[in-house]
Amino acid sequence: MSRTARLGAFIILTLAILIIGIFIIGNKQYLFSPTYRLQAQFATVVGLDAGAEVRIGGVHSGTVREIRLPGNPTGKITVLMDLERSTHDIVKQDSVAAIETEGLLGNEYISISFGSAAALNVKDNDTLPSAAPLVIADLMKKADGILVTSQKALDSVTVVAANLSSISSKINQGQGTVGALVNDKELYAHLDQTTIGLRDTVLHAQAGVTAFEENMEAMKHNFLVRGFYKTRGYDDSSDLVKNDIAQLPQATPQKTFTFDSKQLFEKEDTAKPKNQKSLRAAGQFLADTEFGLAVVVVASGMSGDAQKDLVLTQARAMVVRDYLVANFSFDDKQLKTLGIGKSKTATSDSGWGTVEILVYPAGSAAPATQTSGLSP
Repeated sequence: MSRTARLGAFIILTLAILIIGIFIIGNKQYLFSPTYRLQAQFATVVGLDAGAEVRIGGVHSGTVREIRLPGNPTGKITVLMDLERSTHDIVKQDSVAAIETEGLLGNEYISISFGSAAALNVKDNDTLPSAAPLVIADLMKKADGILVTSQKALDSVTVVAANLSSISSKINQGQGTVGALVNDKELYAHLDQTTIGLRDTVLHAQAGVTAFEENMEAMKHNFLVRGFYKTRGYDDSSDLVKNDIAQLPQATPQKTFTFDSKQLFEKEDTAKPKNQKSLRAAGQFLADTEFGLAVVVVASGMSGDAQKDLVLTQARAMVVRDYLVANFSFDDKQLKTLGIGKSKTATSDSGWGTVEILVYPAGSAAPATQTSGLSP
């Protein structure tokens, strides 16, 4: 083969490799595939870079096209994402975008959850609700604080142990009142006779306490509250209506989130939660929106005892409120509950009842707080 032929073959091979590489990289970045664009906003992106993966249900389905800083210090960082067109039917307006890490110290990527079947499809350039990312540095700071606190506690235990050793030594030597009591047999015998008269009284008191504890235990296993006590661990039924209101405001809600109770709770007759991530869209709305009042309104189905259903709806309203307060940043004094028991207007496909989160505009005031709680 001549020199010119070898040079031509080398050039052709190099161009072929370059073209294949361009197609591989372009396919990974979705340069040659039909896509649509979505965006999400975060307070921090914890090291996420342009070109990072976007995963839907754990499957690589897009790429981060651009990351934009806010125009002012109070704004949020905007992440622009190009998603494969085939994902358009599973990403809904209530899907949630979150920044996650591969392993403990791996690369960051965007994870988008599936939307609910009843939610509307997203449109090009829509903004998805977002979840706050987990920052490893913050966890390390908290862990360091825990270690410092544990060391202080250990030092305190050491000091207490030394003091107890000193006190024990003095008692053995007969020093002080306790030492005299332990070492003086005559004084001990006199006190023993004195306590005999008190023993019967103590036994009667213990019997009363035992009966009270048995009644409390029986109440905890009662149908009305066994699921509530088992799930939430509350010992006072007044917690059910601690944030309750007597009635809804007269104003029209600016936003309403509606759920079937079967979607949020494990059983028809308990307040044990499941799939609470369905509440993320509502929680993110409360965190991102200025509002005056929000109310968690829970109604039960029409079957069953009315008194039991009232307690059940109060417990479910409290469980939903606890989740929103614990996972999203807003003034929890503005979030109230209202368990209404049976309601003919609150219909659901499952017959378990409904959960509504009604968000009222800024300036809305809560009606007078309900003062009379219902004992299970």
